[in-house]
Amino acid sequence: MSITVSVVIPAYNAGEYLGRAIDSVLAQTRPAEEIIVVDDGSADNTADVAQGYGDKIRFIRQENAGASVARNTGIEAATSEWIAFLDADDEWLAQKLELQTEHLRRNPELVWTTGNFIRCFCDTDRRENDLKGERLIKAKAILGKKEYFKTYFHAYQAYATGCTDTILVKRDALFAAGLFAPGQLRINDYDMWLRVAYSMSPLGCITEPLAVAHRDVPGSIVKRYRDPEIISAFIERHLDLARNKGAFDEFKPCAARMLGWWIHVFLTEKRGRVVRDILRRFGHLYSPYYRTTTFIKSWFPGPGLWHDQFKEGIRKHRD
Repeated sequence: MSITVSVVIPAYNAGEYLGRAIDSVLAQTRPAEEIIVVDDGSADNTADVAQGYGDKIRFIRQENAGASVARNTGIEAATSEWIAFLDADDEWLAQKLELQTEHLRRNPELVWTTGNFIRCFCDTDRRENDLKGERLIKAKAILGKKEYFKTYFHAYQAYATGCTDTILVKRDALFAAGLFAPGQLRINDYDMWLRVAYSMSPLGCITEPLAVAHRDVPGSIVKRYRDPEIISAFIERHLDLARNKGAFDEFKPCAARMLGWWIHVFLTEKRGRVVRDILRRFGHLYSPYYRTTTFIKSWFPGPGLWHDQFKEGIRKHRD
């Protein structure tokens, strides 16, 4: 089975980190067929850093249009059958492509695969595996002797979808799903993966880390776009898409978990009104107990957060 891989790295004002990302691709034990860096109208030295690698990479510069358009530019320019993604402020571990291409050879029916990754928190340099402890045990139990989940939704419920840096997907599957949505300012990667997921294709999974995702990077999309309406509109649109694609039952628990994470964020920020609005719009995704307790927390976030932190501390200790 012949496998060719193009790596797409979108970059916006990423001159400080881009070299680290490119170096991690060049250091792969199984080299990529091509590395495409798309400079999304940066105002810093991103272009100088990228062009310093000469013919080791393909460099494309475009007017600033956002991460989705930059990724689409890379996908459209790619010449390989498979596309791997890497954010400009992240990096791959050396065996990432080797492990994934061998994984695909063992499972030729797959159109995409993912893997575990390491979270590195920039403010403290703390590093931890994303999939670990009881969650790792559960994911391995679901996988059993297989190397893939039945669908992306099963993987999501097992906390085993990895991140954008660990996705390796057939180029044709991205085109079939409509590529990345240009207007999606936040969670544009999840938007893309869900649209691929509606095909109900199995998702391959490697449970050992393949990449390092650097969190709390200044100026990142996560820092820039925090409007609750972006999240609510995303969930509403995908509830409709899931119904139309016959995948509502599979997507519903994923939507509840995704919103639950954001509810926790907004409670931490003491934005109780936002939480109550989410409950009003999406309360049907949750049990009466969750709706009631979260409504109370929205009015009294301090005690509610203490309770959540206590429970999370117990879970981490158990892990």
